[in-house]
Amino acid sequence: MNSAGILLDTGPIVALLSKDDAQHARAKRLFSECVPPFRSCEAVVAEACFLMGKIHADGPAEVIALARKGIYDISLPLAQHWTQVEALLRKYANRPISLADACLIRCAEIYKEARILTFDSDFRIYRWNRNKKFDLLG
Repeated sequence: MNSAGILLDTGPIVALLSKDDAQHARAKRLFSECVPPFRSCEAVVAEACFLMGKIHADGPAEVIALARKGIYDISLPLAQHWTQVEALLRKYANRPISLADACLIRCAEIYKEARILTFDSDFRIYRWNRNKKFDLLG
């Protein structure tokens, strides 16, 4: 069982909520192996809401309901980290980095947390605190 505080990316949220997603069973298993709350950011929530809205009308509300139920917390006030997030976006500009990815890297730096529930292979390349690797749970 993985302790609370693991970083949470968009893909596992969408896979958990969408029974038709190819990764649904995998996401259910991974969420069941972790103790909530996960740490996430508004950019991840926005991405998940957008993607779930394409699946069905109640999808965005289901993403928000996970937070209300204590599954994840918003752990990065972006307004306090503009400079660092901008630097990460510039550092990885040659990759398909998103704002959500940069915010999760910044969360790792703040909370000293390398464990991340993600299906995004770019987290094998991203580093936090310059040279620390992520421990991918996905």
